[in-house]
Amino acid sequence: MNLIPTSLPDVQLRLAEVADVPVILSFIRQLADYEQLSHQVIATEQSLTDTLFGAKAFAEVVIAEHQGEPAGFALFFHNYSTFLAKPGLYLEDLFVSPDKRGLGLGKALITYLASLAVERGCGRMEWSVLDWNQPAIDFYQSLGASMLEDWRINRVTGDSLLQMAALFPEG
Repeated sequence: MNLIPTSLPDVQLRLAEVADVPVILSFIRQLADYEQLSHQVIATEQSLTDTLFGAKAFAEVVIAEHQGEPAGFALFFHNYSTFLAKPGLYLEDLFVSPDKRGLGLGKALITYLASLAVERGCGRMEWSVLDWNQPAIDFYQSLGASMLEDWRINRVTGDSLLQMAALFPEG
């Protein structure tokens, strides 16, 4: 088990292992429920196993535990900044169980990722937050994050992704 030391009482962070996939999926579903996006979750234990722990891992996960029990997670991956010519760290999901909020788990997770980004030579760390989630916005800003008001996220999924791919003129 890859433990990450923390100074918080009864709290430890650790890198996720394959055996954590059911817990990770549970956290994803709880986060989606909180964000009112449960209808978008199609992830399964098998798809998470394949993409997080398969031959090519696309992301990494840190689990936060309180008194030895999983209480939250952060899922992240690397992207790249052409302007900086450096890798970046992108936080896809950060979630702490509602009954464990206020213990410092979210701060421990995100500050650990910041230290990991520095250790790995990243030029920046980024994530998205829903515009209505004021508690999260306040939390992130209290840690020094800036909201990029002039950038908009673009997304293509499902049938739209297939249609866009079909536009590629194969030679």
